Amino acid sequence: QVHVVESGGGSVQPGGSLRLSCAASEATYAMGWFRQAPGKPREGVAAISSRNSDTSFADSVKGRFTISQDVAKNTVYLQMNSLKPEDTGIYYCVADAGLRPPLLYKEVGSWQFGVNAWGQGAQVTVSS
Repeated sequence: QVHVVESGGGSVQPGGSLRLSCAASEATYAMGWFRQAPGKPREGVAAISSRNSDTSFADSVKGRFTISQDVAKNTVYLQMNSLKPEDTGIYYCVADAGLRPPLLYKEVGSWQFGVNAWGQGAQVTVSS
């Protein structure tokens, strides 16, 4: 069973940058990030294909966030620039290891991401 572990996050002022990292316990088909703000549902932020590096982003982060990977290390990175207070929340790493049926399917940009594993979450706070 695949597992993922996040690192990074923290607090930053509006306009600042943060980077999240996530390592999977085995090779995956895709990895990505979701986030959840207080009182709001969990939403997809970004995802990347482990095979061809295709990406998908939520409209709210396009142009500000980038997702990249080191396939040899089964690791994905989320670089967050020009952060806004509305980016505040808990960020969860997810992995699709090809196990079907998945725990659930959730939208990430234009993709329907099949979630096989959730991370424990990393807090991101954007505040002045």
